[in-house]
Amino acid sequence: MSSYMHTHWRDLDAWKKEGLIFSTTSNEAVKLFDAALTQYTGWYEEPSVGGLEKSLTDLLAADPNFVMGHVMSNGIELISSTSDVDTNPQLKQGMNTLTSLAAKGNITDRERLHVQAVKEWADGNTIKAALLWEDILTDHPTDMFALKMAHDTYFYLGLQPQMRDSIARVFPSWKSNLPLYSYLHGMYAFGLVETNMYADAEKHALQGLQLNPRDCWSTHAQAHVLEMMGRQTEGISFLSTTMDNWTKGAMLACHNFWHWAIYHIEKGEYEAALGVFDSQVGQRVKSGAMLDMVDASSLLYRLEMEGVDVGNRWNELYGIWDSHAHDHILVFNDVHMLMCTLGAKHEAKTNELMDSLRDYIRNGSGTNCEVTREVGLALCEAFQLVDQKKYDQAVNLLKPVRYKIVKIGGSNAQRDLFNLFLIHAALLSSTKENRIFARRLLAERKALKENAPMTDRLMAKAMAQHVEEH
Repeated sequence: MSSYMHTHWRDLDAWKKEGLIFSTTSNEAVKLFDAALTQYTGWYEEPSVGGLEKSLTDLLAADPNFVMGHVMSNGIELISSTSDVDTNPQLKQGMNTLTSLAAKGNITDRERLHVQAVKEWADGNTIKAALLWEDILTDHPTDMFALKMAHDTYFYLGLQPQMRDSIARVFPSWKSNLPLYSYLHGMYAFGLVETNMYADAEKHALQGLQLNPRDCWSTHAQAHVLEMMGRQTEGISFLSTTMDNWTKGAMLACHNFWHWAIYHIEKGEYEAALGVFDSQVGQRVKSGAMLDMVDASSLLYRLEMEGVDVGNRWNELYGIWDSHAHDHILVFNDVHMLMCTLGAKHEAKTNELMDSLRDYIRNGSGTNCEVTREVGLALCEAFQLVDQKKYDQAVNLLKPVRYKIVKIGGSNAQRDLFNLFLIHAALLSSTKENRIFARRLLAERKALKENAPMTDRLMAKAMAQHVEEH
């Protein structure tokens, strides 16, 4: 087995100086833990250690009994939302191993809380998991794994103030010379932009990029700032220059290219958006990463709402989604898969997905099941109704839940698809009341973001419709 001697990976003594104690005597194991943590935090593949997956494999080989190694390996698999213990036998075995090691091992209180948090996540109790990670951060505010897992969990649950405040609470305890410090600025900036604090968000995003030009979180947060403030041209220019700093293995690159395409759609530059899809998003989605699959579906659906023919792209994407009809890890993922089955005209798979979703609501449990029951199923049914041109019924389903959609998670930019979806359904409705409602929604949208060419186009369409009716 090869040994990684990179001095920038922290050994046992370095971790101990930061107040983070591990129940292993293997320096190689904790160095690889640092390598994996760095890649997970920065969302990139580090070639010197063979990438994230190899880092985790080598980590467990260095010390098969290292509890935090198993915590990280299982935690990252779970947080990817690609599979769970019911659909992934390897993950189920991994969780069983973790539970067994924790039960018989002499581990620290911090490590024990990590084990409990990952077990709660695996059982679907994601809010409980986040609270356990927050308990860790109370005593160990520089535990980046706890911070990142809590941050990502809040993102999945649409808990925007929590996503912001979890970083604010620990920021004063970090020193600028600590590893991974720059990412705090990017993560904090993302929480700030999600709570509409754009000026502060931009300040932290740019500060993070100044510290680390490859900081994916700061790049991502700034892309959100520019989009939410209606600075589309500046956003395209920003990404075109910033993305040059990224390596080939940047895991968040597909999502930032998605932002790039969204800028083009907002400006009505559909061929440019399709070009970004074909050259970047459509190619990167082949990785099977759930975020990439979600973004690809969202992008194609947005283009179709704008009247763009996306050709055979739905069918190509469907082949990647096909095996996920019964996952139900996040209803955010389910509704994006439904967009794809509808777009690809796979009626049998659409029915299979919806039947599975209803069965999950009847027999499932946990945070996501509650969200699916409260808002997710209605959202999915509305997409089916619009596909069947039953626009009035879709609007009636969406009206009562529109302010609850935040619970399915994702970012404001990602969930904006559902705002547009309701507007389009209302515009296409056969009832005058719903068409008036569409104009009211557009006025609301214009008030939130004045510089929005797409809103202007939709308002012109609604006004032309109004003139024809009178």
